[in-house]
Amino acid sequence: MAEPEFTATGVRIERWPRSLTRAGEVRIEDGRLSLLTSYGSEIDSAPVNAVRAGRPWFAKPDETVAKVNGTRYRLTMDGPQDRASGPGRFLEALKRASKGR
Repeated sequence: MAEPEFTATGVRIERWPRSLTRAGEVRIEDGRLSLLTSYGSEIDSAPVNAVRAGRPWFAKPDETVAKVNGTRYRLTMDGPQDRASGPGRFLEALKRASKGR
């Protein structure tokens, strides 16, 4: 099994208006984005080409929004909005994975 292209743990995953997990995992692996609970159960997943993600103007520096299978999720990750960590790294990994498919 290959290494995931991106993985982040300790992610707060919210589906408006409620929190689904405060310590979940976001993983991009084999061309799929997976949102997992802290126990490893799948919340949602989709091929990276079907996922839309970005940072709306109202988002905090550690937040991003991803639309997976028509459902909007707010992902709160540690780290500032830059390419080295947090949401910036996630968005870059998603872009690379979708170009590779």
